[in-house]
Amino acid sequence: MWGPMNSPNRDYQLLGGRLDMRSAESGYRAAIDPVLLAASVPAVPGERVLDVGCGTGAAALCLATRVPELHVVGIDIQSPLIELATEIADQNGLLDRVSFETQNILNSAPQCLPNSFEHVMANPPHHKKGSGNPSPDPLKAAANVEGDAALSDWVAFCFSVVKNGGLVTFVHRMDRRDELVALMEPGGAVKVLPLWPKVQGEGAKRVLVQAIKGKHSETETRDGLVLHSGEDGYTPEAHAVLREAGRLII
Repeated sequence: MWGPMNSPNRDYQLLGGRLDMRSAESGYRAAIDPVLLAASVPAVPGERVLDVGCGTGAAALCLATRVPELHVVGIDIQSPLIELATEIADQNGLLDRVSFETQNILNSAPQCLPNSFEHVMANPPHHKKGSGNPSPDPLKAAANVEGDAALSDWVAFCFSVVKNGGLVTFVHRMDRRDELVALMEPGGAVKVLPLWPKVQGEGAKRVLVQAIKGKHSETETRDGLVLHSGEDGYTPEAHAVLREAGRLII
């Protein structure tokens, strides 16, 4: 649990209480996107995973919570979020397996050597630079709207640091699926998993896209995951992932 600086209004939990989180002072907090992203990465104990655009560390910490003896590195351009992610990892007893570093993906860094990770996952800003209605809060704005690094830069970076035969996984807006798939196809075999709000085949806002580096085949689109049932609850399949720390197979 948190120490003397505990602020109930900032504290929340993920994975059915398995992971204690804290929002940034501005109110920035993780939604379900990073939880679904982490669940879709089929990492096993002993492997190394890079979380690109980690924010407050939700995806990295969810994955480390689910998979024992996994080593995860999270990077983000925003130093305040990296500091908070490190604090959250410490509070959850995960600093021996999870670390966070401030890094701009347009610049090289020693912790991100080429071909050095079995898995790379990313939750980039969902809006193109100059589009949308950016938040006045700089942390939220940077998390939602692309800066100097375009989506093509994110994809190129992720493929550069993952090992041949390793997996690159993105969560993104459904309306940018085709753009993302086109960028990832030259690097490897692509699978697509739509995330349906309530009814399969209707109104997906998010999508998971995963590629095996160096393997080439036709892009496959899965049936997808329906998230919500009724007014407030999750479907059994979504509940297993979001509350029980289950795997999400693409």
